[in-house]
Amino acid sequence: MSLFETDREIFDAIRDETERQESQVILIASENYVSEAVLEATGSVMTNKYAEGYPGKRYYEGCDYVDHAESLAIDRAKKLFGADYANVQPHSGAQANMAVMLSVLEHGDTVLSMELSHGGHLSHGSPVNFSGKYFNIVSYGVDEKTECIDYNVVRRLAREHRPKMIIAGASAYPRHIEFDRFGEIGAEVDAVVMADIAHIGGLVVAGLHSDPIQSCQITTCTTHKTLRGPRGGIILSGEGFAKTLNSRVFPGTQGGPLMNTIAAKAVAFKEAMTDDFKDYQRQIIKNAAAMADVMLTRGYRLVGGGTDNHLFLVDVGAKGLTGADAALALYRAGICANKNGIPFDSRPPRITSGVRFGTPAITTRGLKEGDATVVANLIADILDDIGNEDKIAKTRQYVREFLEDFPLYRHRIDTQRVPFEEGDYSKRQGV
Repeated sequence: MSLFETDREIFDAIRDETERQESQVILIASENYVSEAVLEATGSVMTNKYAEGYPGKRYYEGCDYVDHAESLAIDRAKKLFGADYANVQPHSGAQANMAVMLSVLEHGDTVLSMELSHGGHLSHGSPVNFSGKYFNIVSYGVDEKTECIDYNVVRRLAREHRPKMIIAGASAYPRHIEFDRFGEIGAEVDAVVMADIAHIGGLVVAGLHSDPIQSCQITTCTTHKTLRGPRGGIILSGEGFAKTLNSRVFPGTQGGPLMNTIAAKAVAFKEAMTDDFKDYQRQIIKNAAAMADVMLTRGYRLVGGGTDNHLFLVDVGAKGLTGADAALALYRAGICANKNGIPFDSRPPRITSGVRFGTPAITTRGLKEGDATVVANLIADILDDIGNEDKIAKTRQYVREFLEDFPLYRHRIDTQRVPFEEGDYSKRQGV
């Protein structure tokens, strides 16, 4: 029986989500639209197969074809990133990070990583995360004036605390990360350097961001975001870490891998080897720069002064707004971004003084710099007059019509019912 026949409620939820994704400008920096080929692999019969272990060394029979798919994913990841070793089984970037930490560290060991409130990630040592609970975390941040990483401070902290691991990488940092500098610092203090390129993986493989593979011993990445694959993680390194890393993924932190997702990862890696993908990554950066320029021109302060990559952070607190209120107003206007803390933020994480914007998803839909400029002006218009309900409603309708020129999928689930409306979201959230 079809989904429609079996579970109408879930069918409706999927249809409505399809409508939402098509009718809104998606500017969440960690989101993207996968290709129809990746969608097809993700929804394939490979979801039925249990395959604990690794290709050729499974604990179940019947793994011939999933072995082939995983081997393709491994080989393509190694070729794409120029790495000697790849593990494509981690269910997420956070689980990839966990496996790496448990490969290198013992309970209580010292880790030097970027402060979450300055742009780092939960799995880099937040006290509410396993990484902060299991290990002694020393944090580096950004310079208060430039809001960029001060590598001299990182070196000083490394020399003072002698960490066993240094983590280079971020989830909300708009400037280039100099992975070679981190590699040099790690070598000075005999620390293993792990680069987390979850957000910038696509930029790295396209040659548009510094490459950590040669300067950092281990690299983790998500397969969605700029890489434009299914949600999941990968680990890359030299062969010296292979045996330990494999054992920490399975059986150390995971059981059976998601073979449908691994097949989809293989598809995404193949797509990322094309010239079109490199052009796409260049356009991501151009679109982010165009939007950032508009926001600056409209009088908004940007963290770090601008952007070098796929995202930028707007300090709405400088305009007397909160990130939470700003993000919700934009969402109701058909523009989906997320509230985000900014360096030295005085507001708590559920409120924040910033909003994070990213361009991977709109670039996938085909928006160019001129289109991105239109979107940025819509954002500034809403934030300039955040309580104007008439403007919010008119902007929401304009966005729907604007996006009709940028169709998403040729084949999609039926949407005959009333399309998604902002009011539906408000009722569900109690706002």
